[in-house]
Amino acid sequence: MNPPAPSQVLIALSTAPDEAAATAIARAVVEARVAACVNIVPQLRSIYRWRGQVEEAGEWLLLIKTAADRRTDLQRVLDELHPYEVPELVFIDVVDGLPAYLRWVLDETRDGTPCTAA
Repeated sequence: MNPPAPSQVLIALSTAPDEAAATAIARAVVEARVAACVNIVPQLRSIYRWRGQVEEAGEWLLLIKTAADRRTDLQRVLDELHPYEVPELVFIDVVDGLPAYLRWVLDETRDGTPCTAA
């Protein structure tokens, strides 16, 4: 079997207002199989413009590993669960990685069936 193409795997970035929200989102997207894994990075500081004002807030970063063909499903699940009015969700193409890890991400975002995409 050929290793998966790196472009089949994405890292999605999102933020949450606190640990409880970050954990709830992470568990939900992994349980729904729209993500293979989520790393939660605690207590970062965000500075952003919102409704004409510069705001600053503590947030928790989610690094979400998913398959490219699960992007729309991940967007839907995250948007339904997220407490923010306009949640951050951006995607980065994975350009390289260990083949076994990339395969694992693809396999874990399927309904229990190993991925056959090459």
